[in-house]
Amino acid sequence: MDKNYERLPVLIWGKGKLSHSIAVCMLQTGCWVTMITEDEQASDCIKQHCNEAYKANGNRIATDRLMIKTKPDEKKYGVAIIVTEEDLSEKKMAICTVERMVGVETIIAINMESIALQELQKDCSQPERLMGLNWTEPAHTTHFLEIITNDITNKVLAANLLNLAKQHWTKDPYLIWGEVSVRAKMLYAMAREAFHLVHNGYASIEDVDRACRNDAGYYLPFAGNFRYMDLMGTYAYGLVMKDLNRELSRSSKAPAFFQEIMGQGGLGMENGFGFYEYDKDAVEQWKEVVGKFSHEVQHIIRKYPFGEDQ
Repeated sequence: MDKNYERLPVLIWGKGKLSHSIAVCMLQTGCWVTMITEDEQASDCIKQHCNEAYKANGNRIATDRLMIKTKPDEKKYGVAIIVTEEDLSEKKMAICTVERMVGVETIIAINMESIALQELQKDCSQPERLMGLNWTEPAHTTHFLEIITNDITNKVLAANLLNLAKQHWTKDPYLIWGEVSVRAKMLYAMAREAFHLVHNGYASIEDVDRACRNDAGYYLPFAGNFRYMDLMGTYAYGLVMKDLNRELSRSSKAPAFFQEIMGQGGLGMENGFGFYEYDKDAVEQWKEVVGKFSHEVQHIIRKYPFGEDQ
């Protein structure tokens, strides 16, 4: 790996809780971080994450390594991380802006779920350095990191980003030579089947959540889908699939009850209206519980590492 990447500051462009936790992730690994954002709550949210990490782990995070700005500066960055909504025009605008504020050797990485990487590369001055980079929130307590590349991507830069994430960002990353997120495909396939079951009256929203939490929620942090099938008996899953696969949903649109939530502007806990309803006190309680849980489950996952190093 090019040694310069681990020594250079990281630029973060974005707003919202995911960008805040990415900043904390970078800070806890000792990086100097510049965040370009118009989010007035960014500084307070990042400090809150750092305080929670200290309470959970006893590790202080150097927040003096963070600079929050609304305009770019002239620093030399190793990696520029962009976080936007899943909107093509917004992503292209952000990429174009970031390209003008960083050096030619800076890796540019953007979150992307359904938009093809090639579509984002079209208007880039250096499309070979743009990669997809997907995180799970809170980014500073999870090992997840998905790197999306394609035939246009500079393979040396991709290898540098992969090694940087693995060796210095405390991630367990994987690299895709394709156009879109693998994680998103698996996640939304599960969501589609959940919608189908509720819409057709087989189960309630609460039933589906309990089924996921009390079965998949136990094994996924330990094994993942394929390892779990090996543990339980691979052949049996093949037998079940012969019949069950024909019954799984193939719907190409969201059901009416979900479209109603979207039509009313449901943002879940952010505005108290989603699949469940939340008052202000409940939202604060959930935030506190999720923060505590994310640190505790991190310790469990580290205790049982994935792969050949067990």
